[in-house]
Parts: sequence; structure tokens; C-alpha cells
Amino acid sequence: MMARASFPEATGRRALPILCLVGALLIGLLLSLMVGSVPIAPREVMRALFAGGADAQDPIVAVVRQIRLPRAILAGMVGAALALAGLGFQAISRNPLADPTVLGVSSGASFGVTIATVLGLAGPFGNPAVVTLFAFAGALLAAVSVYAIAQVDGRLPITTLLLSGVITGLFFTSCVMLITAFLAAAELQGVVFWLMGNLMPAGGRTLAVLALVLAIGVIVFARQAARLNLLALGEEQALQLGVEVERVKRSAFVAAALVTGAAISTAGSIGFVGLIVPHAARLLLGPDNRRLVPAVGLLGAAFLMLADLAARTVMAPAELPVGVITSFCGAPLFVCLLRSRRGVEASL
Repeated sequence: MMARASFPEATGRRALPILCLVGALLIGLLLSLMVGSVPIAPREVMRALFAGGADAQDPIVAVVRQIRLPRAILAGMVGAALALAGLGFQAISRNPLADPTVLGVSSGASFGVTIATVLGLAGPFGNPAVVTLFAFAGALLAAVSVYAIAQVDGRLPITTLLLSGVITGLFFTSCVMLITAFLAAAELQGVVFWLMGNLMPAGGRTLAVLALVLAIGVIVFARQAARLNLLALGEEQALQLGVEVERVKRSAFVAAALVTGAAISTAGSIGFVGLIVPHAARLLLGPDNRRLVPAVGLLGAAFLMLADLAARTVMAPAELPVGVITSFCGAPLFVCLLRSRRGVEASL
């Protein structure tokens, strides 16, 4: 009887952190809808969300539904995508410092989007699926380059990995700067603002493409989570336990590059979300990727919603790029993690 009673208790304990993250996401969504140049009370927000067609011309309904809600949804999906990408790269490399920004993957995706812009494929009338493919190609090229440079006898030493990421990121950033030198002033201003991370409301097609790519990423990581757990033991041990290591690494690798490309193509270069969120989720839930996949999605969405809220309000009525807020949060954490890793390696 005691064993039977302990099972639902254990299940409840495992579910409690996820429920807390769902609550944090809902709170972040509510704050995003309430706070702005025109504060809106929670009761008015709920009325606007559930208002019928007759109230469509109401100013509050228009602000909530047409401006704040699409932006909050965009922030949530971009945050979830970047957090999942960070989790994937960290699981593949078995390194908690891996992140799309640190590895130069975000710069590669930005390069792909810049190419699409020059070709006239981006912009309000462009096809978001095509732009996402360009960003994915750039992200994949950057990720492959980093791993090809950093790999030493089948291993990815931390120093080599970080240096390879910095070099690759600088290279693709230089390529972007070279291309922007030939843009007209009006186009240049938009590209520069976009490169700093921009969560301006996106159209329905853009949100649909991002949602589809995010769903693909979640499915891939959820299916590979148990195998990624075994991969953390080392490739030789994982092989002995029946894991097709190269196949698992390739699928997670491509999925991480795909969701990074989709997020960057939609919202620009937003750094360190893939570093902050997986690390925080591990502190809450431990290293099991089966629990981390839904957790980092929820936590990443809530984190970027709140970061966007800070970007809109810290210097109101002016608006900061959200990438500035995430970088201010992520850079100190990266330094702390790097120093702790150096301390561990020095003691070995």
C-alpha cells in the first residue's frame, strides 16, 4: 500500500516544477498584455481577449489583440526556440557553455537572413518560409564549421570549442558588415536594428512558420531526449548501450540549427537565451533531458516575454532592442560558468 501511495506522490513532485513554469509563462503573458505606453487593468485585458466581434473597434481590444498579443506570442516562441537550441547544442557537445551565440550559429543565421534581404526575399512582402530556409542554411553552415574546427580526436575541448565559436561568429559578422556596407541608408537602419534583436509584431504567416519549426524542434528533442541522456555518459558508453551516436547527434544538430534559424529570421540576433535558460532549468530539474525539453521551452518563452517587457519599459517611451537586455543578463552568467569550469579542469 505504501509503494502504491508513493507513486502518485512522486509523479506530483515531478509535475510540480512544470506546473510552476506554466504559471510563470501565464504571468509573463499577462504582464506583457497589461504593461505598455497605455497601462491596461487585468480585467480589461481579459475582456479584450474574450470580446466578440462587436467590440473589435474598441481601442483597448485593438491594442491587446493587434499589438501586444502577437508580440507576446512572438517573444514566447522565439524564447522557446532559442532555449531549445541551446539545450541541443549543450547536449551534443556535453558542454554547458555551448549556445547559438557563443558558437557563432546566430551570426551564421544572421548572414543567411542578410543574403535573403539583399536578394529581395525578406521584408514585409517576403515569404517567411524562404527567409527561414536562408537563416537555417547560414546557421547550419556556421555550426558545421565550428564543430569541424574544434573537434580533436573525436572530442570537443572547451577552449577549442569556444575559440572556434568566436572565430566563426566574427567571420560571419564581418560578412554581414560587408554586405550592409552596400545597402541604402533606409535599408541599413532596419538591418542594424534587426541585428540587435527586434520583437516588433509579426504577421500571421511569420508566426505560423515559426510555430511549425518550433513544433518540429520539440518533437525531435523529445524523441531523442533519452538517447541524449546516454550520450552524456560518453560516446563509447552510449555505443555500448545501443545508441546510434552519430545519428542522434546529426538529428539534434540539425534541429538545433533549424530552430535557431527560424528564431533569428523572425526576431534578429537575440543572444544568451540558449545559455541562461537551460542552465536555470538544470538547477530546477536536474540533468534529465526528458524533463528539460518541456521545461526549457516554457522557461525560455517566459524569460523572453519578461525581457521584452523590460526592453519596452526601462527607457520608455524609447524602446531598447531586446537583445541588449538578454546580453546584459547572459554575459555575467557566461563569465561565472567559464570560471567555474576552469576551476574544475584545474583540479583534475
